[in-house]
Amino acid sequence: MKHRSLRTAVRVGLLPAGIAVALSPAFAMAQESGKDATTLDSLVVTGSRIRSTDVETQQPVISLTRAEIQKQGFTSIADIVQNISAAGTPAISRADALSSGEETGGQYVDLRNLGPERTLVLIDGKRMGITSAGYSDLASIPTSIVERVEVLTDGASAIYGSDAIAGVINIITRKNFDGAEASAYLGQYDQGDGSKQVYNFLIGSSGERSAVALGVEYSKEDPVLAKDREFSAHPMGPSHPVPDIYNGRIRANGWSATTQKGRMIDGDGTSWTVNPNGDPTNFADFHVTDPLHDYANTNQQMFLQTGLERRSLFANGRFDVNDSVAFKADALYTHRETLQQIAGYPYQSSVYGTPLSADSYFNPIDEDVDFLRRTWEVPRQTRSELTTYRFTGGFEGSFEIADKPWDWDIGYLYNQNKGVKTGTGNLFLPNVENAVGPSFRGRDGAIHCGSPGAEIEGCVPWNPLAAYGMNAPGSLTSDGALRAYLFPTSHGTSDTETTVYSANISGVLAELPAGDLSMATGVEHRREQALFEPDAMDQSGLTTDLAGSTTSGGYSLDEVYLEFLIPVLADLPGAKELTFNVAGRYSDYSTFGDTVNSKFGLKWKPVDDLLVRGTYATGFRAPTVSDLYGGTTETFDNLTDPCDSSFGAASRNPSVAARCAADGIPSTFRQEASGGVAATGPGTQTNYTYLSGSNPNLTPETSKSYTFGLVWSPSFAEGLNVSLDWWKIHIDNVIASETVTSILNQCYLLGIEASCDRFERAGGGNRNVLKRYQVIDATRTLINGGYQETAGYDFALSYKLPETSFGQFKIDWKSTYVDYLEYKRDNEDVTPVQQYNGWADSEGVNYRVRSNLGMGWTLGDWSANWNMRYYSGAKEACAYDESCDNPGFVSSYTQAQAVRNFGSNTFHDMQVSYHTPWNATVAIGANNVFDHEGPIMYSKPDSSFVYNGGFDIGRFWYLKYQQSF
Repeated sequence: MKHRSLRTAVRVGLLPAGIAVALSPAFAMAQESGKDATTLDSLVVTGSRIRSTDVETQQPVISLTRAEIQKQGFTSIADIVQNISAAGTPAISRADALSSGEETGGQYVDLRNLGPERTLVLIDGKRMGITSAGYSDLASIPTSIVERVEVLTDGASAIYGSDAIAGVINIITRKNFDGAEASAYLGQYDQGDGSKQVYNFLIGSSGERSAVALGVEYSKEDPVLAKDREFSAHPMGPSHPVPDIYNGRIRANGWSATTQKGRMIDGDGTSWTVNPNGDPTNFADFHVTDPLHDYANTNQQMFLQTGLERRSLFANGRFDVNDSVAFKADALYTHRETLQQIAGYPYQSSVYGTPLSADSYFNPIDEDVDFLRRTWEVPRQTRSELTTYRFTGGFEGSFEIADKPWDWDIGYLYNQNKGVKTGTGNLFLPNVENAVGPSFRGRDGAIHCGSPGAEIEGCVPWNPLAAYGMNAPGSLTSDGALRAYLFPTSHGTSDTETTVYSANISGVLAELPAGDLSMATGVEHRREQALFEPDAMDQSGLTTDLAGSTTSGGYSLDEVYLEFLIPVLADLPGAKELTFNVAGRYSDYSTFGDTVNSKFGLKWKPVDDLLVRGTYATGFRAPTVSDLYGGTTETFDNLTDPCDSSFGAASRNPSVAARCAADGIPSTFRQEASGGVAATGPGTQTNYTYLSGSNPNLTPETSKSYTFGLVWSPSFAEGLNVSLDWWKIHIDNVIASETVTSILNQCYLLGIEASCDRFERAGGGNRNVLKRYQVIDATRTLINGGYQETAGYDFALSYKLPETSFGQFKIDWKSTYVDYLEYKRDNEDVTPVQQYNGWADSEGVNYRVRSNLGMGWTLGDWSANWNMRYYSGAKEACAYDESCDNPGFVSSYTQAQAVRNFGSNTFHDMQVSYHTPWNATVAIGANNVFDHEGPIMYSKPDSSFVYNGGFDIGRFWYLKYQQSF
């Protein structure tokens, strides 16, 4: 090793203790190699800005090396990081087909189940670009560029600034690469779908005074249809595959009353559906709608897993200006596309005031009639494209003051994410009004819009009563011109930019008896700008897509930080080492003013084999552009009405029933689901749109985090390391988006009168009984809530056993136990605390325990790995009485609420690889080897299906080939 290449190697990125220990034999060899040897340079560890030759730190860091990443069968950095035990439920899973908005299509990691906006993502120690809501898309990072991933699991706002409340993910890219490398990855599920392919090529050259590397990567993952899995083929799972009758009531079991069959509502409110192969213009060919046979299974058209395609180009380089100054730069270009598909739009003419005209040629009863028609012929698709342009560059160098080393750097970062969302399958309302209005048969035998002498130019008439598959005039199935007329293509755009100027200096102030007194300080100017603009048609409400307005704004800030590493004791009985780390950061925001945050760390080694570590830190998260300047958006919420007589709290809680009755709501009230039918269970999508929006008066969240842990590395068992860390995070002024369900619960369950004024119910005079007293309007803005707090333990054990004639074995076991995860919506004494730990809801599953056990074996050129991913059980609100195993459950927040428990789940992964004589590596493996299928979960956690969005959807086989040159 030559002096320059070694010094550069340890300067690049932020190296954690585990990696440094793994590299120490290489450093030792360098020291023994002769005239080119050098002493070990200082390095920077994640969570600190100070360079040090000591790789053990005060804070816990989880590390994933490139070798460990290659031993997994996952192709996305997001999937790999999501599998660590400290990660929470995915923010937006690829099974969440109904998700919408700017973030849809990306993959975001959530540490500690505190939200991805509270996890800071870095690339080589510098901030990654974010959406307007503060999300960092890890799917835009190609795996071939990654050298290692480091996850700091404590608060680090004093070191890195805003957003580092739950922790920091630092992705270190490959540097100083010599030679060339090409690889290919192919895989698919047992069912023959969901194919994945990844191809990449990397070439680089590293010399005495310069280094450069260039790489390209292409990856593609095909979508998976929900109908191709038993657990997702039906809306409420295989136990409830079709509508049925229970206790004398019809249960739709998630099937939609708005179907692809022709369905109309006459003047008496009776629903009629056209007979199979019947004439939709002849009333005699209609029958009274039968929910048991005429409803639609929308899962038949939905994607269980979205498609993903990514193209990436990256480059990095270093040039030594002289022996003390170097210029470094890197660039990344990524174009990522994802494809979602859900069932055709459930059009209801009564919602938009567009009945089938009495003067329509297609009307079978010669009076205006409302109709319901799911446009099965044109499933709704959203193609989300995100193009990332990233550049970092700057100078760095070193010097000495009084024989003490100092390092400096100045840098510039620019990251731009440009997004385009292309939507199809929604209807253009002015054209629908024309198409179902008056029409007539002309002399040419064709049907025309309007009336003779007053034909509507360009209009194509539509018969919404013609069922899917019918080859008839006005049929969506057979008339391509009609589909083109009714279904426009929408284009929404987004543009977020992050610009950072920074300068840092670190070095040794003085030599103390216990070691070097070191410091680091620096300044940073950052600017965040964001724009999300829905299609103009959608903004104006001219389509059936959810209306929304533009999000636009930005902010800037100036920061300065100061950090000290203070050695107190060394090489004394009971104090082989005692070191303190103290840091502080001042931040001045253009939006809300200034804040100061600090961090204190303790490192104590009473004996060589034992390390005691702990940290205390204050932190903050500034409101994002979307939080402050986001436009108002319509949503079809999934909600649970407490007054529902079947599954609502009123059905079992007299106090709730009394409050509902005081609002005039009858005891037989049923919540309405999409399609104008009674909801099957809790968390059902509403039939009405509600408004959500931002709040320009939001203030920052503030936090306090604590860690305390032990690391034991016994000298009598070389290669064995055991650690146990306790952690706690408390967040005040939580920026939260309230759901309609939570507002209803505040009113009826908790009796908070002010919340009862935040929604509107329909009156009781509607001729349709089901539509009476429904929640027809609610507006929610973001709020600074009370507090959120979580605490738990991280346990890790790794043991590299001595090498034997049978090979070498290694064990790596990491587990996280969450003691509690709670949220209090305000600071009022009467407001109860909501406990999320061990619960599943539509947002995801909050596991009490997550654990990963990996076992590895190597013998010569052969290696094998077996990994187990464990998720503890949890509970959810009951959707079916017969499935409730704890009908008498009571909590202070939900009052009496029947619950359903489900057990733990373990997924097994394996891989076998061989290093060939021609310098290639061939690997074959399978994720979810035993084809384990998780339980049906009616709460649909982070999913559009009754299945956990974070679970494997089948056994996945893959083959990898990597060739080095």
